[in-house]
Amino acid sequence: NRRGDLLLYREWGRAKRTEKQLAEDHKLMFGFLFSLKQLVQKMAPRGASGGFHACSTSTYKLNYFESASGFRFILCTDFKAGDMREVLRHIYADIFVEHLTKNPLWVAEEPISCNAFVRHLDSFLEGLVQQ
Repeated sequence: NRRGDLLLYREWGRAKRTEKQLAEDHKLMFGFLFSLKQLVQKMAPRGASGGFHACSTSTYKLNYFESASGFRFILCTDFKAGDMREVLRHIYADIFVEHLTKNPLWVAEEPISCNAFVRHLDSFLEGLVQQ
């Protein structure tokens, strides 16, 4: 969310991690994203808009999308994965908006517990992995 709180964490195709490992991963990811966003803002030409959408290492690629309302979507993939901007936009516009923001029972800024959202997200991403 806008404050950097984790609302949902899912893994596909990765070994199970302990709660302690997950908590450490979340802290590292938040710090990394905060620093990278600051760097991009400082290095961007004056008047430029936008930001970063991906960062690659020799082992993985971090794909990033931030909505106008401040929700951040991060998808870590194989470093050889192509451009995931449309995938992340689809997750936001067609899954997040449809199953959460239009859901009167969902409380923004609270951890996501909506089964329909999780089910559609899993189905969509598992379909991509199988392609």
